[in-house]
Amino acid sequence: MDAAVKEITDAQWSRMVAAGLWRKGCPDIRGQLRRVEMNYVGFDGKVHRGVLVVNADVTVSVVRIFTQLFEGGFPVRRMEPMEAYGGDLNASLRADNTSAFNCRRADQINAPFKESPHANGRAIDINPLENPWKDLRTKSWSPSSKYAARTEGKGKILKGGLVWRAFTGEGWVWQDIKVPDYMHFDTGYPSKPFKSPSAIPSGSTAEESTPAG
Repeated sequence: MDAAVKEITDAQWSRMVAAGLWRKGCPDIRGQLRRVEMNYVGFDGKVHRGVLVVNADVTVSVVRIFTQLFEGGFPVRRMEPMEAYGGDLNASLRADNTSAFNCRRADQINAPFKESPHANGRAIDINPLENPWKDLRTKSWSPSSKYAARTEGKGKILKGGLVWRAFTGEGWVWQDIKVPDYMHFDTGYPSKPFKSPSAIPSGSTAEESTPAG
């Protein structure tokens, strides 16, 4: 899977702030955030390179989880940091983008900023189209109801399936809210430091490196 964990560069942080992913009132965690670059299997069956921005204390766990998904052939549509979508959660969901860190805007947030797993880099949304959530404000599925039924299907997350086993085996929680949120895994609410095992998956290279520039 060839995973690499890197610090957030000044250039990336500037893009994140410009996109509204961090602002006054959000957790002051720039120094804790890491960029995890890793390969994944796409819906086309080919290997692609993706990026997740997460808290440093979950990086080992994230690499171990996504190594299992890669080796199991679980398909991911795309994996881009939220600034690629201008910080727009709905745009990311519609693009079927797998993402992590996002101190969400007031009209999109589902938890107080300081306590939010996403705002602390300890939550991941996977294949939103295939694994939608129920938005009670609009009483509809987001981004679409097309794959809302929990039946077998490409890129879908099912209880007891590969993705569910990989995350829950690491102590993560699936759809940790009172309404269906099939795309979502986090390490607990309110978010707090995560105690991750120190072992690195066989065959990965998740060593933190200092970026140039």
